[in-house]
Amino acid sequence: MPSAPATCLNCGRSENDFPVLVLRLAGHETHICPQCLPALIHHPDRITEKLIDAGWNGTVPRPTDHKA
Repeated sequence: MPSAPATCLNCGRSENDFPVLVLRLAGHETHICPQCLPALIHHPDRITEKLIDAGWNGTVPRPTDHKA
């Protein structure tokens, strides 16, 4: 039995109509489309409720010192 198509957590677009990217969050897997990715990067506060529904616990991890 085929599984339901993946949908963007923000806009709800289906992978049948538009590409979606896999997003791993707090041990859960969800999806986001490329059009909504900037909202996740630059304005995550606008989709906080949808992130929580996808499994995020609402805490922000401390930044780490990434040295190139």
